[in-house]
Amino acid sequence: MQAVGIVVEYNPFHNGHAYHLEQAKKAAQADLVIAVMSGTFLQRGEPAMVDKWTRTKMALSGGVDIVIELPYVYSTAPATDFAKGAISLLSAVGCNSFAFGSEDGSIQPFLNTFELIDSHRAEYDLFIKDSLKTGASYPKSLHYAYEQLSQMYPAPYIDLAQPNNILGFHYLEAARALNSNIKPLTIPRVAAGYHDALKEDASIASATGIRKALASTNSLQSVQNVVPTATFDYLTDWHTKYNQFASWETFWPLLQFTIIRHTPSELTRYAEVTEGIENAIVKAAKNSSTFYSFMEKIKSKRYTWTRLQRMITHIYTGFTKKQLQSFNAPSFIRLLGMSSTGQAYLGQQKKNIELPLISRVAATNDAMLAIDIHSAELYNLSIEQGTKDFTLPKDYQTPPIRC
Repeated sequence: MQAVGIVVEYNPFHNGHAYHLEQAKKAAQADLVIAVMSGTFLQRGEPAMVDKWTRTKMALSGGVDIVIELPYVYSTAPATDFAKGAISLLSAVGCNSFAFGSEDGSIQPFLNTFELIDSHRAEYDLFIKDSLKTGASYPKSLHYAYEQLSQMYPAPYIDLAQPNNILGFHYLEAARALNSNIKPLTIPRVAAGYHDALKEDASIASATGIRKALASTNSLQSVQNVVPTATFDYLTDWHTKYNQFASWETFWPLLQFTIIRHTPSELTRYAEVTEGIENAIVKAAKNSSTFYSFMEKIKSKRYTWTRLQRMITHIYTGFTKKQLQSFNAPSFIRLLGMSSTGQAYLGQQKKNIELPLISRVAATNDAMLAIDIHSAELYNLSIEQGTKDFTLPKDYQTPPIRC
């Protein structure tokens, strides 16, 4: 059986994702689709709007055959490590190819871009260093270095100012670094840009646009046209139970407490917290009534909003620099859900899968998995605050979802 892999967050699963699934399967001529999906906290440093089990159900309803979890160590990492973790898992589970959505929509410019940077690494690194000296952020310095190189060696390249192109480039980079035979494919994004707001009468919108619409209108009907029926039903069920979707704004009381209970120097233990920002974080937390006002106080030219959110995520979950440095690669494959086709594939490929396949975590002693379980418990705690019943699935008790 031929499997195509995709890297997803499904926050939430929408009509654009359904299109991507269909096109990926067709382009790869695959028998099934395997999705590696972020767990409870995401790459932009924020909690997923609904938990991983609900998003797994959305994925399976939408046509994914196997859902595996991207561990916290990688799901909350900068793009390079995020891609490394995801492609490692897709390769280990036996995918013949992987497909990603991009603004460019053609694979050759990605290959050209990879060869450009790989062949001129010393010049690229020097341009980055020069830009950083001016006070520019690291992402802006990367873009500056790329622009300089692409002008020196003209060819059809991708636009690395576009978020999905950036991730696509890092997926290619990861596959090459792993010496993997997994074949890259890209599917053009349709109708909605990454940050576009929801448009009236649209049938496709970005996940960001959907979340913004829900936050501003508090009406599920505002997004009904841009998500599959199953997604709408799962979102409705979640909102009925908890009366809110997860966000740093809803987590703010516990996040604020977590920050304030530390001294500034203690904060520097946590992953991605660089010296110099810790005092500002504690001061802002003491003087902010909302997460947004807190972020407005600490953002600067040096630190992007996303980078700050990842720092905050690690402070909230207690994920330290020492822990981060102890991991080099994924050590397991965590199965979250599967269709009958997915189950047949796993039965067929069982002996060829390169990492331990975990379906139940209770008997598993793995440091990376322990972090996933811990982060899920903290996520659940924030959602269930103020409710009478603890109804969110617990990792120790939840088997893979079958459909």
